[in-house]
Amino acid sequence: MQFILNSSSSFRARSDCPFVAPPFPLLTNFRSGAKFEREKRMKIPWWVVSLAYVALVAASSSQDPHLSSARVVFQTNYGDIEFGFFPSVAPQTVDHIFKLVRLGCYNTNHFFRVDKGFVAQVADVVGGRSAPMNEEQIKEAKKTVVGEFSDVKHVRGILSMGRFEDPNSAQSSFSMLLGNAPHLDGHYAIFGKVTKGDDTLTKLEQLPTRKEGIFVMPTERITILSSYYYDTEMESCEEERSVLKRRLSASAVEIEKQRMKCFP
Repeated sequence: MQFILNSSSSFRARSDCPFVAPPFPLLTNFRSGAKFEREKRMKIPWWVVSLAYVALVAASSSQDPHLSSARVVFQTNYGDIEFGFFPSVAPQTVDHIFKLVRLGCYNTNHFFRVDKGFVAQVADVVGGRSAPMNEEQIKEAKKTVVGEFSDVKHVRGILSMGRFEDPNSAQSSFSMLLGNAPHLDGHYAIFGKVTKGDDTLTKLEQLPTRKEGIFVMPTERITILSSYYYDTEMESCEEERSVLKRRLSASAVEIEKQRMKCFP
């Protein structure tokens, strides 16, 4: 593993009245009685097609968007959390957050909010870190991102940007969903999901909290000690190269054994 440290459907319906079928068959020509009866028995009822279509649409809409090969790991004082990105859903948000990660902006930052069954929210890096920031980090962290709202659902493990009342005010704070929150759908930008570390999120949910206004906050600081990122495709290549090297080495040993037999 290479670590980089921070350092079309044939069924159609009227648009104004979907899934409505005529009350009787529309015949365009006459057939013999026997043939017509066979064809009638072979026809699939319209409501079966309708239900199948609805199920297909529901299934496709419930699938997760495509994850890119990039992975980020936050190492906290309660365990690691790994997440990936949905660049096809929120490309500008992904670019911004990934750049913040590469610059090391989340190091020494913390989760300021942990509301069991709702969200664990990472603080804005400006003011949330315990270490000072350099000029490049500050410049990127203060940038705002346009609200890239989508039809992806807020369910456990989803990453969703924090923002103020202005829909285009997101900066560096984001939440990791700890449960389903349909009231957030379409109002906050989803840009990825947790890929490993749900056990760590469960640990965070068990910590003692206090309430300050609308926020449920942990009584102890949950620090992001460090972070790193890697590429799953590079990891796969490294594994394949390692396997190939072992096979080549084994072949070389076998060839040498055969050579010694032939030429003692």
